[in-house]
Amino acid sequence: MDKIYSSVVEALIFSSDDPLSANEIINAIKEIDGQDIEITPEEIHFAVDEINEKYLQNENAFTILKIANGFVFATKPDHAKYIGFLATEKTKRRLSQAALETLSIIAYKQPITKPELESIRGVNSDYTINTLLEKNLITIQGRADTVGRPLLYITTEEFLKYFGLFNLNDLPKPREIEEIMKDEDFLEQKRRIMITGVEEKLESDNGDSEEVIETETETDPENESSIE
Repeated sequence: MDKIYSSVVEALIFSSDDPLSANEIINAIKEIDGQDIEITPEEIHFAVDEINEKYLQNENAFTILKIANGFVFATKPDHAKYIGFLATEKTKRRLSQAALETLSIIAYKQPITKPELESIRGVNSDYTINTLLEKNLITIQGRADTVGRPLLYITTEEFLKYFGLFNLNDLPKPREIEEIMKDEDFLEQKRRIMITGVEEKLESDNGDSEEVIETETETDPENESSIE
């Protein structure tokens, strides 16, 4: 691939908020320079590999990752624990233990029905399934050919982006999960997240208490009359 187009590939990926596929990159180039330009998805992948090699040699803090069938800029894994320390405020996207458990079962068993999911978890999963649907981490893929025709659930591309995966083949194997769970950095991040969660819960509870006290004070005109 021409070095000029290698630079264009880099610029397109850098400017995109979401993972950009090879076909989207090719389409952008052809729309500007003409449909007769000959560029293949394989050449895009090769160009990305060359760009990443350049970043590695220059010891840059970022790289291009292959995620959700596309490419996206990201900081290097070596800096994850530092960035993770600053990212604990993203509470609205944090998943509960039940949601993570439900999502992991769907990811590894998909497509899966709610009865099958609940037989594995042993509890009702209505709330967690609705939560995952609202966050667009799972979606419905038709119905099963079994009694009652229950809905089938699968993960989405948002799921891939959320966990930084290129496709489902990148899901860790059970043995790899065990190793991750024992990793010291993982345990430290888990401890920090748990502490942050407790602090936020306490702040929320205190805030609710203060609101109740203020409301009672402001809406009690009889007390003001009696004082006067």
